[in-house]
Amino acid sequence: MKQLALTALLLSVTALWGWTFPVVKEAVTVYGVASFLAVRFAVASAALGTLTLRRINRRSLQTGGAIGVVLAGGYFLQTYGLLNTTATNCGLITGLFVLLGPLLNRLLFGVRVRPALWLAIAVSVVGLALLTGTGPVPFSFGDGLTLGATFCYGLHIALLDRFAKGHDPMALALGQTFTATLIFVAAWPLTDSIAWPTRDVWFVIVITAVFATAAAYSIQTYVQQRLSAVRTAVILTTEPLFAAMFGYLLAGDRLTAVQLLGAALMLGAVAAAEIVPAAKARA
Repeated sequence: MKQLALTALLLSVTALWGWTFPVVKEAVTVYGVASFLAVRFAVASAALGTLTLRRINRRSLQTGGAIGVVLAGGYFLQTYGLLNTTATNCGLITGLFVLLGPLLNRLLFGVRVRPALWLAIAVSVVGLALLTGTGPVPFSFGDGLTLGATFCYGLHIALLDRFAKGHDPMALALGQTFTATLIFVAAWPLTDSIAWPTRDVWFVIVITAVFATAAAYSIQTYVQQRLSAVRTAVILTTEPLFAAMFGYLLAGDRLTAVQLLGAALMLGAVAAAEIVPAAKARA
């Protein structure tokens, strides 16, 4: 029963992450990308700071700060990409970071890559071509930005795998969000007008900052310490599915049959790359 509760808790987090794609798209359309991210990450940093007040240390903040530069680049590219493509495409393409993380880990740090990963990457590339090359606007500018964000998130995973050991996870997360906040605040006057968020935008900011960032990372850390790697991998790979579902329900996104095939190939490649190795390791 406890494992079932933990599964439901983490599944609710991935559903929340999927839901944020269409609602963030709507918010940045009326408020601006840099301004939205600046306020969102400021609120998230304040929330994380409250949760980690007694665990903050200089070493973790410095390490997290360096990694936070890459995280900020990912959010910038992803959110600008979301502004210029559909929430469904953005969510599905972003999900490929699961494959790019180990690949970049190999290229940068020489960490061994499972042979199956190359097959998963090849299948996902075919799926990406089908998803983005058959719609009204083949591989849009927003799709390209989102793909760039996916590389940033993959690099983020590689850097965490390399440098996160020995650090408190929440203190490290605070270093990342605080650095991202500084970057977004610096970019705000260069890209958007300085204005206070409207009530509707504030709602999205609070949800994404407090619940989809601070609380979600805390829950993910807590649950992953108590669930098997296989079950965790299965749950986390549902985020693109939720993004596609909410894109369909809230944003009116529609995929052709060929695009659905591409999405299925991408999701299958991501799931296989995560679940099969985790199952073997558990065995």
